[in-house]
Amino acid sequence: MLAGCYRHSLKLAMENGIRSVAFPSISTGVYSYPVQQAAQIAVQTVRSVVKEHPETFDEILWVLFDERTKLVYDGALRE
Repeated sequence: MLAGCYRHSLKLAMENGIRSVAFPSISTGVYSYPVQQAAQIAVQTVRSVVKEHPETFDEILWVLFDERTKLVYDGALRE
């Protein structure tokens, strides 16, 4: 379901000509989804969509709540 959130968001952006997107760490706050797992899913999903549509986006940002979450996402991005 989490991967689907990212895929659907990027699909909506493409359909509406939006070339820059900012994502939070979806579901890791109130819903307590594990940050490490969420980061891996988020990064893998976004990379997959960008690979399929390499000319579609100019910028995709992660807007994260705290330094700990940022470090986890930084690790996922390095993989």
